[in-house]
Order: sequence, then structure tokens, then C-alpha cells
Amino acid sequence: MDVIALKTGERKTVARGGFAPHYLATSTGTGPGHLVYMHQSTLFAVPFDPRRLATTGSPTPILEDVSGSVGAGGDFTFAGSPIGSGAFVYLSGKGQQAGYSISWVDRSGGAPSGVTHMTEPLHAPPGLYVTPRFSPDGKRLAFSMLNGQVGDIWVKDLDRDTPSRLSFLPGGNASPVWTPDGKNIVFLSRSQAAPGLYWIRSDGSGEAQRLTDGKLREFPFSFSPDGKRLAFDQTGNGGSSDIFTAPVENDPAPGGSGVRLGKAELFLGTPFVEVFPAFSPDGRWLAYQSNESGTYEVYVRPFPGPGGRWQISTGGGNFPLWSRDGRELLFETPDYRVMAVSYTAKGDSFTAGKPRLWTETRLRNIGFFSNYDLAPDGKRLAAMVADSNAEKPPTHLTFLLNFFDELRRRAPASK
Repeated sequence: MDVIALKTGERKTVARGGFAPHYLATSTGTGPGHLVYMHQSTLFAVPFDPRRLATTGSPTPILEDVSGSVGAGGDFTFAGSPIGSGAFVYLSGKGQQAGYSISWVDRSGGAPSGVTHMTEPLHAPPGLYVTPRFSPDGKRLAFSMLNGQVGDIWVKDLDRDTPSRLSFLPGGNASPVWTPDGKNIVFLSRSQAAPGLYWIRSDGSGEAQRLTDGKLREFPFSFSPDGKRLAFDQTGNGGSSDIFTAPVENDPAPGGSGVRLGKAELFLGTPFVEVFPAFSPDGRWLAYQSNESGTYEVYVRPFPGPGGRWQISTGGGNFPLWSRDGRELLFETPDYRVMAVSYTAKGDSFTAGKPRLWTETRLRNIGFFSNYDLAPDGKRLAAMVADSNAEKPPTHLTFLLNFFDELRRRAPASK
């Protein structure tokens, strides 16, 4: 876990292998407080001085069996204030730290009610997988495997059933995006020494080449069909995420990857959060996710614009994906079901049909990272599937009173 000083941009690593950090100030709001975070299913606390951006003691386990996952965060919150006794509210459970597989999911939209659609393993070894992405020819699958806050990009040859590690940068590496010719992959690295976007050959030859300086966190999502422009979301107005595109240019510098990203150009910037920009197969439209209505929905705008805006999802939508045949736009609902919308586009007009269920299979909640991709033939998904054999989710919260008193006793703050 890293801490960043917003005024200076200073960045420090304060804990390794943790997630879901929360800072709890002292009763006066000055002096060292506590940094509380999750590691696996245990809540830890460590004294922390916000002025020096440094811990002032050793981490102490506070509570076991707290539900949470790396992608989604911890299932807990705090009530009250350190000024008083305070309370800690949480869901118990192991969360998703044990790992899960990547599965093939067949299309089952329109199946009779009650029909359970079967899935089969695509990558069976359990792990914390996120952002699966098919190569343009459908013969390989890129994905990120997490380990705490650390992760690496892997590419699996589906014909040979062999996975190979692609990224070797320290820190978290995720969000692989294939170039349209399948020869290269762009991904995000959270390396403390050199964060940013990187470009690497998909066959594993050559070193990863840094494209951005990482000062503004970019999440890559799609290339235009001609491969000349990359779409990504980046911190923009008032700290919210906005959508940018950047041209892919030739870089003649010796020893480099042969490419560089040109100046990022704002496509959509508002006070709201806009993320996951996906180019349509013909490059004329950009689908994205926004919370402008108060909940996340999927929208479409013409590219490069200007033009209208069309809302695609109803009742919530995430992670838009276009079918390669140019006939459907997929998205995921808040209850982790994949929907499809047929559409027609003529001139500067876009007409979307009514969303319908693409598959009966419910996907796994892995937080902010995408959990599925559509194969090029449009017939199957690579997805992380919800565990049908898992216990029912908890239906009540646990309240621990006088939590801050116990925290100060178990992990006293240093002077």
C-alpha cells in the first residue's frame, strides 16, 4: 500500500501485501493516528504519522475473519469517532482470498426459465484473476493474477493450454489491452519506482517499454480498430476519472519498442466518473461507464465527436464490450449478470434495442476490475464465475462497540 501527499506528489510504500486501507485520526486530529488495513481475511492496525507519511510502530492483527477481497476492498466501516468510544461494523467471512478459476461461459440468453447453463474450465488453477482479454484471433488469453497488491500479466496459449508470465515489473500489473494485430499488449503498472502504462510484445520477447510517467493514473481499455489510438480513463476534473485518447506514434529511438504515446486528448470530462472506454468495431463509437445519473450506467457517444449521447443500460451497467461482428453491445448488471443490446447505427444516429440476458450464469464480484471478455466468435465468454457451492452470503452485520479504545490498547500510537 502506498500513501501520496496531494500537495507535493510525494509517494511512499507503507505496507506490503495489504488492501482496503483506512486512516483513523487521534481524538484531537493531530499527531500520529492509526492505519487500518486488511491482509487476507485479517484486519491489521499500525501507528501512522501523516506528517511524515510513515508508520511509527509494527503492524498488529486486530480482528480475524473479516470479509473482503483485493479488488472489492474490505467489507467493514467505522461508526462514531475516535473522540468517543466508536464502533466497528463488519461482515464476517474469508471473502475471495482463496482464489478462483477462469471459465468458459456459453451463451444462454433466451433459455427456458430455470435452465442452468453449464460452464467449463478455461484456466483451472485457483488464483486471484482479473481483467481477462482475448487476443484478436481468439487463440490466446491475457489476464492479471494478483497477490496482495502485487500482480503480473500472463498470456495463455489456448491451443497448447500453456500459460506464460509476460510482465516482470515489481508492483501491481493489470489491465492488459491487445493491439489489433495481436503482436503487442499495453498494460498498467503500479511499480513504485516507475508507474505508468507499458508496451510489451505479446510473445514475451523484448523488455516492457514505459509509455507514460504515471503521475496521473491511467487505466487502458481499448485500441481503435486501426491501432492508431489508445482509449483510457485518467484522473481529470477535481480528481474524478475522465476519458482520454492518445495517438500511437512511431518512436525511432534505438533500443526502444518502436512506439510512443502522443499527447493525451480529452474525449469526455465532467465532474462525474467516466471509465472503461471501448471503441466499436468500426471505430465510429465509444461506449463507456458513467455515474452521471447517480448510479453507474453504460453510454455511447460518437467518436471523435461531437454528437449525441445514448444510454444503453437501465438499472445499472458496467464494463461495456462490443461484439466483433458489430451487432451487439454487452455490459454487466449490478447483480453480476451479462446483458446484450442489439443496435443499429446510421450516420450520426445510434439506436439501441432493449437489454436482454446473454447468459444465465452469474459472474463473480471482483471489485473495480473487469471479470469477463467476449471471444471473437461471439459465442463464449472468458469469465470468473460466482461459486454456486458457496455458503449463502451473510445477512447481518456485526457491531463491535468501544472499538477505538480497543485499537489504542492493542496498537498504541508512538509519540
